[in-house]
Amino acid sequence: MKRPWERPARLVRPARPASARPLLGTALALAALFASAVPANALAGVGGSGGSPRPVVTVAQGGLRGQVRDGAQEFLGIPYAAPPVGEARLRAPQAPIRWPGVREAVQQAPACLQFSPFGLRDPAAVSEDCLYLDVYRPRDARPGARLPVIVWMHGGAYSQGTGTQFGGRTMADLTQSVVVSINYRLGQLGYLGLPELAAENGRRSGSFGLMDQIAALQWTRQNIGAFGGNPGSVTVSGQSAGSGSVCALLAAPSAAGLFHRAVLQSGPCTLLGTPDGTRAEAEARTFAARAGCADPAGVAACLRANSGAALVEAARTVSTSGPASGDGLLPVEPARAIGSGAWNKVPVLIGSTRSEARLFVALTQPHLTAEQYTAQVLAGYGAAGPEVLARYPVADHGSPYLALSAVMTDSTFACHTAWTARLFAAQVPTYAYEFDDPQSPTLAGAQVPGLDQSNAHSAELAYLHDFTMGDRPLTPVQVRLATSMKRYWGAFARFGNPVVPGQPAWPAAGAGAGAGVGAASVLTLDPAGTRTSTSFEAEHQCAFWRTQPPRPV
Repeated sequence: MKRPWERPARLVRPARPASARPLLGTALALAALFASAVPANALAGVGGSGGSPRPVVTVAQGGLRGQVRDGAQEFLGIPYAAPPVGEARLRAPQAPIRWPGVREAVQQAPACLQFSPFGLRDPAAVSEDCLYLDVYRPRDARPGARLPVIVWMHGGAYSQGTGTQFGGRTMADLTQSVVVSINYRLGQLGYLGLPELAAENGRRSGSFGLMDQIAALQWTRQNIGAFGGNPGSVTVSGQSAGSGSVCALLAAPSAAGLFHRAVLQSGPCTLLGTPDGTRAEAEARTFAARAGCADPAGVAACLRANSGAALVEAARTVSTSGPASGDGLLPVEPARAIGSGAWNKVPVLIGSTRSEARLFVALTQPHLTAEQYTAQVLAGYGAAGPEVLARYPVADHGSPYLALSAVMTDSTFACHTAWTARLFAAQVPTYAYEFDDPQSPTLAGAQVPGLDQSNAHSAELAYLHDFTMGDRPLTPVQVRLATSMKRYWGAFARFGNPVVPGQPAWPAAGAGAGAGVGAASVLTLDPAGTRTSTSFEAEHQCAFWRTQPPRPV
């Protein structure tokens, strides 16, 4: 029998109880003016108040005046593409429009239209005119500094979220890097596999959100030098569906050369599969019909004539599967491309949280009984059900909620992270981690009284970003872990190797794994003491899950 990392095409359908299948979608649904002209690339002092000059840079479209906040400089609401509205809706992104003089860059742009609001702390401002990004740099940055660049792709099941929730001030100043956080089109405005729309662009694709991400990377390559960034040292990073986007960028030929390292958080490529053209078109036809646009002859014009609110309503019971494969933009599914060796090869940092699925189960089945747990496992795994129950007894985990969370975590995120890391490690320098803080905060508004939701999906985000969605501030001990994590990520962005003097060594994932077998090295990020482990796959029972057939999502 081939090992899972030797047959990536079959891994995109995770094994998990049938009744729990919607939970992954919920998870991914988790876990932003003008003035007088100035000289090009002028940079005044680091003040931002009391009459002190504010930082100014000049990009290809015109001047930008930012501000200093929390010890770093930030330039907010920068357009990287023209507004995708009116006749530009459901088309490939176009170049941003030039502006006269200096544009005020001190306010974040609206989030893209939200197709599945999560209901916790959703963006207050949304718009179809949303193709903007925010740039953060150290307080003393200067043009020509050639600092490493980190471009962040937010998660949200390809249907909600915004880059404005992920500030980069602390990361930029601490690690002497330039951080870019982007918006990209979501839901059916971002991913609609209709041939009538695909025929209108050179890639013959309806994955407009992926095109947006590539456009943001192209803008970064052209303009980041004005902020002191190095266009030859760009790290693309994402979490959840943002990590799935990174997988797609790794496999997209038109993204080649736009980035030089990749970070994948809680979104392994062997788990997050892409629909093929047939499936993408079927989903798109269903959506179009519900929007009153069933006639193929006029479907494009009809969809462009609809209001944004009507499109969101039409999508209420029709999810989006994200970027499709099999077209000119993404010819091959990412896991298959990586397994074949035909991908944009760069060093990779990849990992997951210790108990990813606690968030999903808490939000959907917080009061699960032992009887319900047993029934779900038996129904979902058939002949293997009794063995799953024997390996994950309620008595060992303390509650049905924790037992089901462990089943879902291990069979999806944890083991697929290990298997995806092995695919990468056989070809490029690869560094794997597990985030494990038993007291970590979770998303604001997601708490269920009496449930331990530590280490759940999205728990690490508050440690790496100036994150606006955390339910509580980090403690001093957690801040120390957060500082250590940022330094690791910053070193990886700078060198392609997360070596930080004074911090525990982070060995490559392939160390000790032999020729695709054996125990791979994983760095455990724990506030009680970061350490290297070779027991990750054993602790998550990956040898068992390797034998289970993939199940439909």
